[in-house]
Formats: sequence, structure tokens, C-alpha cells
Amino acid sequence: MSESAPVIVIGGGISGLACAYRLRRLGLPVTLLESKDRIGGLVGTVERDGFLFDTGPQSFQGTSILMDLIRELGLEDKLQTANPQAARFVLAHGKLREIPMSPKAFLTSSLVGVGTRWKVASEVLRHTKPPSEDESVASFVRRKFGHEILEYLVSPFVSGVYAGDPEKLSLRAAFPTLDEWERRYGSVVRGAIRSRPAESKGPPPLCSFRGGVGALTSRLAEKLSSGVLICSHVSSLRAPERAPDACYQLRINRAGREETAPARAVVFATPAHAASHLVGPLSSSLSHALSSIQYAPVAVIAAGYRHRQIGMPLDGFGFLAPRREQFHTLGTVWNSSLFPGRAPNGMVTLTSFAGGATDTEIVSRGEDEIAQIVERENARLLEISGPPVTTSVWRHLRALPQYNLGHGHLVETVRGSSREIPGLFFAGNYLDGPSLGKCVEQAFRTADEVQKYVAASS
Repeated sequence: MSESAPVIVIGGGISGLACAYRLRRLGLPVTLLESKDRIGGLVGTVERDGFLFDTGPQSFQGTSILMDLIRELGLEDKLQTANPQAARFVLAHGKLREIPMSPKAFLTSSLVGVGTRWKVASEVLRHTKPPSEDESVASFVRRKFGHEILEYLVSPFVSGVYAGDPEKLSLRAAFPTLDEWERRYGSVVRGAIRSRPAESKGPPPLCSFRGGVGALTSRLAEKLSSGVLICSHVSSLRAPERAPDACYQLRINRAGREETAPARAVVFATPAHAASHLVGPLSSSLSHALSSIQYAPVAVIAAGYRHRQIGMPLDGFGFLAPRREQFHTLGTVWNSSLFPGRAPNGMVTLTSFAGGATDTEIVSRGEDEIAQIVERENARLLEISGPPVTTSVWRHLRALPQYNLGHGHLVETVRGSSREIPGLFFAGNYLDGPSLGKCVEQAFRTADEVQKYVAASS
């Protein structure tokens, strides 16, 4: 294997950037290729008319690995942490209701009926056995806790995290811990109690940066410097010859000019469908598994208002809207209440999400129409008078991978097939979870595998 050839990472989203950064820290030469004219993928931050808007994720959980990375990148002084007690709301029967965030609050909440509350409270006393086959999140929740919990708590949460359909989403793939607790202990609550560390510090904090979430991807790109090539589209991939020093050969179109680049190893950090056609000549089963992973479209609608236009206090995180409420809006984040600096003085920033697996049609509409629909729905719930000062819309036609029934099998096929093709690796939000923390952790593991492969091959 040629010692001079770099490892090539294809895809400049958070997974590709984190993987390339880790490879560089491990001492490997690395080149990152991004087909678009900007780095970051779904993650991005823009400033419009004095407002700070995030084009994708609005925040992230500060997991230990992610916080270590932030410190390593020198971003700790720019970190912002939201109030962990910030109230969250759900739209129920046309009104916003606060979501109970503790067992005591749940038992006294009128969000769901007495029968449902008793079914949840008494779950620890029962012993159930899950089905042997892959079960949907909706089926699991109905079986364990009832329809109300599904409609007003789980379904909105699934929409907020996966933009998914709970009737199709796989419990084992999307929420493996819940599946494991029932299988091991016969009770989710009992499993949670027995699995809780002796000195639990609670969930990781909800974070962002003074410059928005895009500060993370921007700093990673800065650290990689000239190792990042934008507007570089990989059109084909040729496997190494049998010679000991042979490399992968990538055909790349850079600003209309074709060129060939050698690679000691190749990491696909693109969406699954983008990797599918490139690996086809190497493995039809791998290509088929990648192309079978479905994605949901999401529109992100950011709006700035004068504070006096909002008729109700925006004290909290924001709200989620169950599909049964007949809203196109999946949820709205009250950015200005979570993190300072999101709007000029006397102004507020709101960011809404629309679409998802259960409302794919709306994302195909024009940006102005999408904005108007969401503005009307927010105005009704938040008592907003008049139009926003400024609005921006981003349509992500393939935003989030769907961890649907059978997803675990597809991922195992991807991993198994890639193990049979030396020098080919994968990183991305369709493997271990869509959150930024999960993407970084998985990308780091991939980088470690690449380092071991290169060392062994050399």
C-alpha cells in the first residue's frame, strides 16, 4: 500500500468532519471531499437581519465525548447551556399543555387520563415478554402504556428526534435500551431503576454556542484546513489491484475538472443513498442495503418577531404538535428563551419544523407557502399579531434516516459487507443514531478502525 496516499473521507457533514479530525489526530494524512460549496451538511448557522438562525439542529446534548471534543477544539468559552428545568409543551386538544418531566409531575398531570397514569405507574409491577420479531414503537407503547401515551407523548417525541412515523419506527433500532430492559427485566421501569448508576448526574445538558451550532462544524473544518476540498464530487470508485501497494482510485469532478486521486482507505460519511451507487461495483448486497435505508424530508422555518407581537410568555423550550392535532408544524423551538444572543434587543427568534415521515407533501411546496402555513399555526398557539420581521426556510428533502422495521438488519448488512471489503469504511447518522453526539462517537470509532487497518496493511 502506498504510504503517500491519504485516507479519503467522502462527505463533509458532522460525521465526516469528526472522522477526518480524529484520523488527523491519529497521525494519518487525510483528505475530506464535499460535493457542495459549504461544509457542515445539515448543521449550519446564518445571520439574517441581526437574528441568528440554525439551519438544522438547534442544539445538542453535551455527551462526554462531545464535550471532550469541544474542549479540544477550544470552543469551551463559546459554549451555552440551556436551563435543564425549561418547560416543554405539547399541543393537546387545541391548547398547549406542559409535559410532566418527573414521575411526581406525571402522576398529578391531567395531560392524560387517570387510567393511563395508573397503567404507567403500575408497569413496574407487571412482567411482560416482548415479541420475538421486530416491533414498532407504536405497537410497543400501546401494549405497555396505552394509546394516550403514544398520541400525546411518544409520537411527538418521535417526530422531534427522528421526524419519523411510530407505526413504522423499530423499537429495537431506535430505542434499543427500552427493548433490552423489557427483555431482561420484564418491565421498562424496573429496568430503568436497576440500570441507573449509583451516582447518576442526570441526562447530558442541552447545549449550543454563542455563534450557533454551526460553530462546531466550522471549527472542525478550520482544524482540517487545506485537507478539506469543497465542490468535489466523487463520480466513481475503483477497488485496489492485487499488488501489495495498490490503492483505491477515486474519480473526482472538481469545479468541472475531472481528476483521479489514490486513497489508502475510503470512508463514506455521506447519506446512505449517496454511497449506494458508488459501492455498487464492489458489492451489490452492500449497495442494496444502503439504498434501502429510507429518509424523511424536513423543512426548517426560522422567524424573527418583535417581542411585543407575542401574546403569551415564551418561558421554556418550545412545543411539539401530535399529528392528530392536524397541524403541519411538528414543533417550534423558542430559541431566544434557551440561548442568549439569538435576536436583537426587543426581538425573539422562533424555529419550527414541518414535514417528516407522516407529512412528506408539505416539503415539496414553495418556501413562501411553507412559511405562511407555519406562521399561521404559530400565531394561533402563541397569540402572535402581525407578520414576522424576517423569515428563512430551508428544505431538506432527505433530512433524517428512518430507523424503521428491519433497519437493524440493513445496518448489519452494511457492516458485514464492509468488513469483507478491506479499506472501505462507513460513518453516518443512519448507523447508531441521528444526534450530534452519536454521530461524533460513531465517527471516532470508524477512525480508530481505519487507523488499525492502515497500520496492519503497512
